[in-house]
Amino acid sequence: MTGRVVTVNLAVVTEAEWAGDASGRSGIDKRPAAGPVLLRADGVVGDFIGERAHHGGPDQAVYAYASEDAAWWAAELGRDIGPGAFGENLTTSGVDVTGAVIGERWQIGSVLLEVTKPRTPCKTFAGFWGVPDLIRRFTVRAAPGAYLRVLREGEADAGDPVEVVQRPAHGVTVGEVFRATTLEPELLPRLLDVPELPESVRRKVERRLA
Repeated sequence: MTGRVVTVNLAVVTEAEWAGDASGRSGIDKRPAAGPVLLRADGVVGDFIGERAHHGGPDQAVYAYASEDAAWWAAELGRDIGPGAFGENLTTSGVDVTGAVIGERWQIGSVLLEVTKPRTPCKTFAGFWGVPDLIRRFTVRAAPGAYLRVLREGEADAGDPVEVVQRPAHGVTVGEVFRATTLEPELLPRLLDVPELPESVRRKVERRLA
């Protein structure tokens, strides 16, 4: 499967009461960059992450969200939702982000990425959108977008193809991990068979099963 990058997005630092950072600043408001952006193992160069206790790090270096899922939300809420509105670094088209398999590898420009886990909605996201029940609605919709780690650093740009170059045989998807850790705990045991699952998620699953 080959899709494409619609935009690569970088944060506009926002100061607000709903910001999760202790300083009251958030990087959830991301806007399309003008030109190639360097993606490194520790994150996206030029981006801003406010609350590093819960965001960023090697397993969450890059966040991708599908434009098709954004279009669903635009229709659901009756308002325009542009690239970066979910706080994503990569807005994609023609990529089944929810159906991406954990450990799946994407070639974009000169970058090699690996899908790690779904995004978990937070109060900062709800505050940014001004939708008080957004966490519940986002959870029920179960199209969370995907975090990725950077296996080979390089540049990505709008229009770059997204080529899936490797897909693990276990078949556990971003959507399945999200549903297992939110509304469908009966799926949790299956996640322990995923060697590429980040250790933080594995520990959470083991605690839930215990």
